[in-house]
Amino acid sequence: VATLAPNIPAMQELHFAVPMAGAVLCTLNTRHDSSMVAGLLRHSEAKIIFVDHEMLQIAVRALSHLSKDKTIKPPILVLIPESENSSHSLLEIPEVHEYENLLASGSSNFTIRWPKTEMDPISVNYTSGTTSSPKGVVYNHRGAYLNTISICLVCGMSPMPTYLWTVPMFHCNGWCLLWGMAALGGTNVCLRHVSARTIFENISLNNVTHMSAVPTVLNMMANSLLNDRKPFTHKVEILTGGSSPPPRILSKMEELGFRVTHGYGLTEAYGVATSCLWKPEWDSLSLDERSTLKARQGVQHLCIEEVDVRDPRTTERVPADGKTIGEIMLRGNVVMNGYLKDIKATKEAFKGGWFHSGDLAVKHPDGYIEIKDRLKDIIISGGENISTLEVERVLYSHPAILEAAIVARPDNHWGQTPCAFVKLKDGFHEITAQEIINFCRDHLPHYMAPRTVLFEDIPKTSIGKVQKFILREKAKALGSLSEIETRKD
Repeated sequence: VATLAPNIPAMQELHFAVPMAGAVLCTLNTRHDSSMVAGLLRHSEAKIIFVDHEMLQIAVRALSHLSKDKTIKPPILVLIPESENSSHSLLEIPEVHEYENLLASGSSNFTIRWPKTEMDPISVNYTSGTTSSPKGVVYNHRGAYLNTISICLVCGMSPMPTYLWTVPMFHCNGWCLLWGMAALGGTNVCLRHVSARTIFENISLNNVTHMSAVPTVLNMMANSLLNDRKPFTHKVEILTGGSSPPPRILSKMEELGFRVTHGYGLTEAYGVATSCLWKPEWDSLSLDERSTLKARQGVQHLCIEEVDVRDPRTTERVPADGKTIGEIMLRGNVVMNGYLKDIKATKEAFKGGWFHSGDLAVKHPDGYIEIKDRLKDIIISGGENISTLEVERVLYSHPAILEAAIVARPDNHWGQTPCAFVKLKDGFHEITAQEIINFCRDHLPHYMAPRTVLFEDIPKTSIGKVQKFILREKAKALGSLSEIETRKD
């Protein structure tokens, strides 16, 4: 049973109704176009799709694509209207049902269809496609239950919290908090569209106690206009993850009155697998020192068997010295069953008995993990490894930079050189590429500083992850910098 809907109450209901009916839930990314939606419906073999009124045309076009394939039957479309009283023309769409009417036709004597085993699938979540086509990640009932318990503990939730939905509910089943909020008797404040103004307004209006947000949303809040902010007198707990937050952004959020917990995970681990568990002795450190520590990915949560940093070839544990780089690997009940209809990719992901995350990290002597880069993002220039995250942290500390991303630019002499994509804050458009390069050289070894700076918007997925594969293609199209410089000479 598929859904194509933003953060709305029906999504909360469907996270219980679909498993209770003995079906498997497949929440689709609302930023997909009709062609991608059609492809995922075909791959998941969805029989029904629940569609929010804003996404109706995308769904209709997707079903039109599917109808051309005579070997499959398109799923039944159920429309979730704007409100119970809203009228929506359904006449042009055959075999469409209206959500509330469908529910009203159900039986009050319905018996829950329990899973035969805890390992039965509860949902299929497609990866965000930061590197390639999305893969269908299969979650089971046991993993979802255990990760729900863990995520509530990671967020520091007590009974009856008020949670503001900025993380998409379709992403990793809302990091399992759709089930967690029900377990705690919480209040869900649903944001259909996310902006700094609506976040601050809802915190103030609804006395929000908890929220989750990817670093791009934190960045938006930290750099929001003063008239977009509303005062609140209580601490709001925020769980952030999805990508590594720059320490400068964490500092700003603390100054604004938020307490941020940094978590790490991925779709294949039900959203969140570790958190930077705070130590009381860190309270006495300066704000900058605290933010640097908080930017680490931390330690595994309660319900996962093990998260470790290991050699990607041998799976041997690397020394906990804060220097030796290995790959983050995971195993346990809150790791996926596998990729839907992709045995080869599943076997590759689990080689050596561990799930290979593709994230390069170090483990510090205190056992805390810190990501250095994605395996595919590391830049090798003149034989030196360059962590794109380290360069990005320096760029984010520049007062004129709103967003930044580093990728490799092919180079005939050095092999690769760092290429920076930068979005400037309003009022700073006179900043030049050379100024940014010089700033990086003042704060980094010269070989790590970008040699190319491009000013443009940075493409991101719906959950705020930078789509570096797009940027790599742009950098590749620029050609070799050394060759260009030689021609100039």
